[in-house]
Amino acid sequence: MESQKTILAVDDDPYVLDVVKDCLDSGGYKVITCPNAELALDHLQNNQVDLIVVDLGLPDMDGLELTRAFKAQSEAGVIILSGRSDTTEKVVGLELGADDYLTKPFEPRELLARTRSVLRRSELVSSAASADDGTSYDFDGWNLNVSRREFVNPDGDHIDLTSGEFDFLKVFVEHPNRVLSRDQILEIAYTNDSPAYDRSVDIRIARLRKKIEQDPKAPQWIKTVRNAGYIFTAAVSPNN
Repeated sequence: MESQKTILAVDDDPYVLDVVKDCLDSGGYKVITCPNAELALDHLQNNQVDLIVVDLGLPDMDGLELTRAFKAQSEAGVIILSGRSDTTEKVVGLELGADDYLTKPFEPRELLARTRSVLRRSELVSSAASADDGTSYDFDGWNLNVSRREFVNPDGDHIDLTSGEFDFLKVFVEHPNRVLSRDQILEIAYTNDSPAYDRSVDIRIARLRKKIEQDPKAPQWIKTVRNAGYIFTAAVSPNN
């Protein structure tokens, strides 16, 4: 029998917490609720959760900073809730490693669907890593190890990548010198289970460029193909 997934919901509005809990309870999940950032971080120190649903408008900590703290402390997925629909805020949330962003007021069924989507993607990544035969990829002195989900630069330093960044780089090294549209990148990375916010492709690629390109504004490897998508131009050598 599959173990029950645990979700941590963080919101200072008791009504919203009740809606989130009732919604996710109905989906068969175990839901822990916290009214502020301090209690949420305390809970994470001693307990493992599979997903965090967090409101940006918390009284004791900015929700974006809390998202950053969550990603530093836990490998759990993060869905941001916000009463603001500002695009910049969405972009920043995704840049910090959030997996999805839902604007209030929201339909409980949509929250449940997105929760299932994020958890399913996490399971696919975990399964792929455990089933991998040890393949790694070299390009210009860099090494991407798929089974260990490690990325090492030419000096031997380990480079921290978010789950989304790693998945996108894996797509590129497996399909070098091929123009890939945003939809193709999402389809390959997430097996037809794409994030609801497609702008995440551009965001994650921008982050990747900052981590691997000497000049992110004039990329050497991850190049934009106007009106088509992206192409990875490095010479890639797979190792088994």
